[in-house]
Amino acid sequence: CIRDSINAEYGQKRRAKKFFEFVQGWKDDDPATHNGVNLDTDSMKTIYEKFGLEPGTQDFIGHAMALHLDDDYITKPARPTIDRIVLYTASMARYGKSPYIYPLYGLGELPQSFARLSAIYGGTYMLDKKVDEIITDDAGKFVGVRSGDETVKAKQVIGDPSYFLEQPTSGAGKVRVLESAKVVRAICLLKHPIPGTEDSDSVQIIIPQNQVKRRNDIYIAMVSSTHNVCAKDVYVAIVSTIVETGNPEQEIQPGLALLGNIYEKFVSVTPLYEPTSSGTDDNIFVTRTLR
Repeated sequence: CIRDSINAEYGQKRRAKKFFEFVQGWKDDDPATHNGVNLDTDSMKTIYEKFGLEPGTQDFIGHAMALHLDDDYITKPARPTIDRIVLYTASMARYGKSPYIYPLYGLGELPQSFARLSAIYGGTYMLDKKVDEIITDDAGKFVGVRSGDETVKAKQVIGDPSYFLEQPTSGAGKVRVLESAKVVRAICLLKHPIPGTEDSDSVQIIIPQNQVKRRNDIYIAMVSSTHNVCAKDVYVAIVSTIVETGNPEQEIQPGLALLGNIYEKFVSVTPLYEPTSSGTDDNIFVTRTLR
């Protein structure tokens, strides 16, 4: 039995190796690298079966590497997933121990960096300005944004869904965003690294939905004083997932259980919004809520 188990594990590693060699060697203009696969018509299920990859390996590839939130991707054309895998491996090769980068002083540095870069290229930005109205013309196309008695005109607008929830719009008052789901998020303060992570000062853990009998994965992200986001010897762990039941906090328990002793915990449930259109018709481009 032990020998059979070892042989099975070796065989799976060999098949996974062939899969990754196939992904890295793919060239659109060279049919010899396609191995009989069409990325635009064949599904990931077809490719997994072709290489004989077991469910555990599929979970790692689809959720840890391609970062899919659920298994819906398996029955869809493979190209987007293959592109994600290539990005993951390229990032690993570039950054070393992790494919992820995190800004010092936290994610709030990203909009600040955008504002500075915008100023360098002649952009204008205004802080603490309330958006009172999105102005459109008679055809429903974007004209400008009104704040009090001031109106800023432009060819197009790009905005977070929060600006369009109950946003007055001149004209028909089109519904631009709809709630698609809710996310439960626990921000936890720890006095120690997450157990079992070799005392890492930052880590991302993904619990595939299949392993906890869910439709959506559970995500754990931890940062520390190394990133200048908290005091020394304090660790900030965020556990989150898409809400599926009437007891959201219970849904993230598998993630919370990995953290060890939690010094302080803050739990919130927030809606996720998606735009009702692409924005190409009226030049009003609304993003999805950041998960």
